[in-house]
Amino acid sequence: MTFAPASARPFGAVLTAMVTPMTPAGEVDLPAAARLAKRLVDDGNDGLVLSGTTGEAPATHAPEKADLVRAVVDAVGDRAYVLTGAGSNDTAHAVRMAEQGAEAGAHGLLVVSPYYSRPTQEGLYQHFAAVADSTDLPVMIYDIPGRAGVRIAPATYERIAAHPRVVATKDATADVAAMPALRAATGLAWYSGDDGLLLPFLAHGAAGIVSVSAHVVGGRFAEVVRRFDAGDHAGALEVFTTTLPVIAAMNGAGAQAVMVKAALEVLGLAEGRAMRLPNVPASEADVADVRAALAAAHILPGVLEDATTLP
Repeated sequence: MTFAPASARPFGAVLTAMVTPMTPAGEVDLPAAARLAKRLVDDGNDGLVLSGTTGEAPATHAPEKADLVRAVVDAVGDRAYVLTGAGSNDTAHAVRMAEQGAEAGAHGLLVVSPYYSRPTQEGLYQHFAAVADSTDLPVMIYDIPGRAGVRIAPATYERIAAHPRVVATKDATADVAAMPALRAATGLAWYSGDDGLLLPFLAHGAAGIVSVSAHVVGGRFAEVVRRFDAGDHAGALEVFTTTLPVIAAMNGAGAQAVMVKAALEVLGLAEGRAMRLPNVPASEADVADVRAALAAAHILPGVLEDATTLP
């Protein structure tokens, strides 16, 4: 796949932060991952992000992450961008993950701020630069202060944006007001990291979204982007409104991977909802909530609705 770092959408518009399917015994289920990846792309996603928090990256290991990249790239080919997470609060470990992801065939990297350690802004810059220097892959950095405990400052954004391989950011700060100035100052492609903020981010010039809910409503999000690009903002809002029950169910409890796996099981797209500790599978009460949200969004079991059927 040929990348155009100067493109307004270097990784497409709608990317799913993909769960990592697992067998009942807790092993990574590569055939299931390949099937899910193909289904997501068929549904309208033009990018997949592997081994992020939603992919249970802290609980999977290096060979599994590399095998997952290979399986998904083999499954979707050049129909979608496949990014892999290179996230750690140990920079040397993040570099190894980046190198292994590149060797396995990933098209790009997602590099989150080092979590828990709360480095200084100089530490943040050096961490991002070290990972970006380690491969030839384009990089999306990831600003999520709620999990990392530290926010990327504007001056740090400008410094790291000068790196030739840093082309985008996933912004999960929920600070829509800050985004336009940061985007203008850095020239980075901006992706919303909050499902509920897709439309406000698009209004400020964002490239798109890296989403949890896109496991279920990726086609609808793609239609939102299409209508917004065409100037049909009322139509974009109409479609986006249909996704709100799913967004609330997938994100409300803050256990996105747990709820997504429950949704995939309800939809007949997964055989179970196994997870690795410290996450535990969704309870029956959680599954009932997910089922109700899918019903409210008029999504039938086993079918991800074609966006062309929407208003």
